[in-house]
Amino acid sequence: MRIRFDKLGVLIAILLGLGTLLAPFATFRANRIVPGSPRSILESLPPIWGTALLIALGVAAVLAILKTSAAARLAVAALGLLALMLLIGTAGSFLTPEGNTYARVSPASGFWTLLFAFLLLAADAITRMKPKPTVRVLLLGVTLGALAAILASGRWDALSLLKEYSGRADVFWNEAAKHVTLAIGSLVAAVVVGLPLGILCHRVRPLRAGVLNVLNLIQTIPSIALFGILIAPLGWIAVNVPGAYAIGVRGIGAAPAFVALFLYSLLPVVANTVVGLAGVPREANEAARGIGMTGAQRLLRVEFPLALPVILTGIRIVLVQNIGLATIAALIGGGGFGVFVFQGIGQTAMDLVLLGAVPTVLLAFAAAIILDALIEINAPLNRAGRTA
Repeated sequence: MRIRFDKLGVLIAILLGLGTLLAPFATFRANRIVPGSPRSILESLPPIWGTALLIALGVAAVLAILKTSAAARLAVAALGLLALMLLIGTAGSFLTPEGNTYARVSPASGFWTLLFAFLLLAADAITRMKPKPTVRVLLLGVTLGALAAILASGRWDALSLLKEYSGRADVFWNEAAKHVTLAIGSLVAAVVVGLPLGILCHRVRPLRAGVLNVLNLIQTIPSIALFGILIAPLGWIAVNVPGAYAIGVRGIGAAPAFVALFLYSLLPVVANTVVGLAGVPREANEAARGIGMTGAQRLLRVEFPLALPVILTGIRIVLVQNIGLATIAALIGGGGFGVFVFQGIGQTAMDLVLLGAVPTVLLAFAAAIILDALIEINAPLNRAGRTA
């Protein structure tokens, strides 16, 4: 019988080999500032668990290389991710001397390489299985639930990342609320302004090029530069416009961050609205006119529903973009997860950087999956409308 190899599986097996044999699994530091000493899998874990993990990684590499079913590959990826999540917590407890509150244990490059390899295997398996949008959202919920259960169990309490969190728990959730408010609030404002503006650009063709060119120009301005540009006018408004300061308008802080994110959000919303409406079949509009629909009725009942998947794609782009850009708002006092990122960089404390970076990545990842599902759910309705 001829053995068939999977091309992507070969790459995954190489990553598993690199993460297992050539890169450290964990890093031990005497305190949060000093350089750490790398530890391999066998040095980071009790002998029985270290040996079991090495054997499991070898089996996973072989299964990744071979042509196997998508369900089997997903099961291997899920078990591998669960094992990594549990055993990195074990490494924290194993490497930390008893009663030592200063020592720090962090995941090292080998752990992140193995994590990436299993995530790649899971993504490949899910792509091959082509699950329905609701199933993908369910998988996301199960993954986040498992992560929350591990955190609640205290399994990771010995890790440096959780030690950084434990001393900043109240501040963390306060900054998390600011981050989400900036990202979603600016998106909502962009949708409220951008949808009517996109409809207007679609209907009034001479206006379209000018508006899109201006919004394209705003997109070319670097985020930090745009934050800086907004400080002066917003500061002037705060001083000279009655009531502006009372509602939170400042030269620095959340106001310039919100305005900048709003401006960055306009182009995808407006452009996708124009493209979506332009893609509505002429026959659908003519049929709507034929049954006596007014312009407003055609827009709300025919054009907008058919253009909705394209518009949602623009909203997805904006939300993921804003979740990332909101991190930089911390530079001008806007708060958010960027507070921990820049504090960690200033203190040379990489686990503090991760405390801000990891939730940002998870938020963006979850937002992308949920909005992708919404887009696909609306796509069949779009096709049905075109057929009708």
